[in-house]
Amino acid sequence: MSVFKAYDIRGTYPDQLDEDLARRIGRAFGTFLGCGPLVVGRDMRTMAPSMAAACIEGIREAGQDVLDAGLTSTPQLYFAIGHLQAAGGLNTTASHNPAEYIGFKLCREEARPISADSGIRDIEGMATGEAPAAAAAPGSLQQVETLDDYARHVAKWADLARPVRIASDAANGMAAHTFPRVLAEVGGIEHHGLYYELDGTFPNHEANPLKDRMLEDLCAHVCSTGAELGAAFDGDADRCRFVDENGRPIGNDIVTTLVAREVLKKEPGAAIIYDLRSSWVLQEEILKAGGKPVRERVGHSFLKARMREHQAPFGGELSGHYYFRDNWYADNAEIMLLEVLNLVSRSDRPFSAMCDELLRYHSTGEINFRVPDPGAAIEEIRTRFADGRIDDLDGITVAYGEVGTPGWWWFNLRPSNTEPLLRLCLEADEAGRMEEMKGRVIEALGVEPEA
Repeated sequence: MSVFKAYDIRGTYPDQLDEDLARRIGRAFGTFLGCGPLVVGRDMRTMAPSMAAACIEGIREAGQDVLDAGLTSTPQLYFAIGHLQAAGGLNTTASHNPAEYIGFKLCREEARPISADSGIRDIEGMATGEAPAAAAAPGSLQQVETLDDYARHVAKWADLARPVRIASDAANGMAAHTFPRVLAEVGGIEHHGLYYELDGTFPNHEANPLKDRMLEDLCAHVCSTGAELGAAFDGDADRCRFVDENGRPIGNDIVTTLVAREVLKKEPGAAIIYDLRSSWVLQEEILKAGGKPVRERVGHSFLKARMREHQAPFGGELSGHYYFRDNWYADNAEIMLLEVLNLVSRSDRPFSAMCDELLRYHSTGEINFRVPDPGAAIEEIRTRFADGRIDDLDGITVAYGEVGTPGWWWFNLRPSNTEPLLRLCLEADEAGRMEEMKGRVIEALGVEPEA
């Protein structure tokens, strides 16, 4: 598969991505944007320094000035682009992927994402074909430090009514670089950290909080420390997953619902953007709170664009990306954690009870299938479930009934943007119905789920 993906550039080092290709990507990126300065950051992976340096060389060959931000989380990179009023930038990272992966997340001004639809394909053409001509004079290079300003920016979301006790797992990733500085700026948080040593070999576990087995250490840590909740960050710290005080993982759509209700208390009638895999409880609660639920296809570039269209103050994805208008519409796991802590500090109920109130429907979570022809599989599903309400916003969504009417259920089946898989999410009003309908869809697909 190509290293040029739907939302970023990502592959294994050095067989798929090496310094030579990084330099060519840098020159293509600088040529594509056509102006500077451009901010470049990198994560803690072992090859990240040399890959970032090669990319910087390419950008400068294109004649664009570079602001080298050094070690940065992806949210810190987004902040640097907006705060420094740069023309764009990129972070050298492979997010939650294993240690042998590296890549680049690209933005234009105001941290606006560059995706396959808005530039990655153009950059791929220049980087893998005949290289653009070098500029007559190379761009300049300046080192910049943004961590302190970033921490002060994130801390603006803190509004604790009382001290709170939390546990978190940095997974040896970039939260170990940024979150301690945020905590120092906020105060009032008793923090019990796990794996807060930067290590791009990920010696403890994968930095992927969507996998429940990667939460086992955090769940135990929450219980042993008496924390009121836990948060697990991914490798570049732009996503997080929450665990309640009993060590139970909580779905990201449930956490989005909790924060959306708080946001709507401050901005009645505002739009809240969410991805179409989310539980129907989210749209139900947004409507109850007087807000406007806006459903969008999966992917940060789509949610960010829709948020700008509606000037939405907040949005969330099932994947653990949470977006904030006052953060250049960019995702930020640490801001989301502060929002949740604000909520916990004002409640007379534990975090688990707040979540239980919303866990009234029954979902499969995301199930993966490897099929020989994803397009044909989706068309077979369309035929088999033609009596439901069908839409094609992202893959195929089929719904039966409405929330509040007995017997409702729905599912979404969509091709992955990053892997050769079909992904299924299914939800129903009753557990038995959820299991029955899951069986029907799996039977229609004719393949067993991935382990």
